Amino acid sequence: MAQPIPFSRHTGAARARHAKAMLLPIARQTADELALRVHLSLDALRRGAGSMTDAQTLTQTMLLAGFLAEAGFGSATGEQLGVAERMVAAVFDTGRTTNEWKLDAAGVALFAAIATNYDEQLHRAPLWAITDASERLDRFTAGMTYQAPTRKRA
Repeated sequence: MAQPIPFSRHTGAARARHAKAMLLPIARQTADELALRVHLSLDALRRGAGSMTDAQTLTQTMLLAGFLAEAGFGSATGEQLGVAERMVAAVFDTGRTTNEWKLDAAGVALFAAIATNYDEQLHRAPLWAITDASERLDRFTAGMTYQAPTRKRA
């Protein structure tokens, strides 16, 4: 006779584990893998061997780093992100017309600072902050409103 599937009757315990996990940083290996992708894209664009995907990776990283900084994790100024946005827009313009995807020395230096900051954010920010930033990026990409909701304080 088949055994019934033992469903936990303690859903509160599962909810508590989930809530606790949201307060912890993501696994170190996961953070390292995400950061490595960014650093590889930056290096490819530095060498002039980049692609549209590499430019998109830096754009997403720039946005995520900004969203995480808004949430209080890491540092990214609006001025820094504005300059970075203009630099990556130039990479897209040049790449689309000449198929040469590269960053100049100033762009590499700026995005190296952003990538380093993002790396630190991934290792320190709790999962809830990274999840919120990722959801905001998804809304931004879909053309929806991506502003952080105002949270009520107790």
